[in-house]
Amino acid sequence: MKKIVLLLVLSFSIITTHAQTKKEIAVQVALNKLSAAMISGERAALEEIASTHLSYGHSGGHVEGKNEFVEKIASGKSDFVTMDISEQTIEVVGKTAIVRHLLNATTNDNGKPGLVKLKVLLIFQKEGGAWRMLARQAVKA
Repeated sequence: MKKIVLLLVLSFSIITTHAQTKKEIAVQVALNKLSAAMISGERAALEEIASTHLSYGHSGGHVEGKNEFVEKIASGKSDFVTMDISEQTIEVVGKTAIVRHLLNATTNDNGKPGLVKLKVLLIFQKEGGAWRMLARQAVKA
C-alpha cells in the first residue's frame, strides 16, 4: 500500500512540475500562431503576431524590423515549409515572456530547398491583451 501511495505522490509531482500556468498556455497559443503564420506566409497573421517594435535577429547576424520580417515571409523570399520545435521553455515575468527552443525546419527560400537547425530565443510582450513577438535571436545549433 505504501508503494502505491508513494507512486501516486511521485506521479502527481511529475505532472504538476510540468504543468503550464495560464499565462504560459497563452504564450504557447501565440507561439503556435507564429509558427502557423510563418509556414502559411499569410501577411495579416504575420502582422498580427509581430510587435511594431520587433527586432528579429537571424543566425547570420542580419537584424530586421517588423516590416522586413513580414515582407520576407509573405513574399516567399524566406519560406518555411515545415517547422519542428523541441526542448522549448517558457518563462513569464509580468507582461514579458522568455521562450527558448530548438528549431529544425525545411525551407524553400526563393525556390531553393534547404534545412535549418537553430537555437532560438524569443521575447513576447503582452500588448493590448495579446502576446506579440517583441524580439527574436537565432544561432546555429
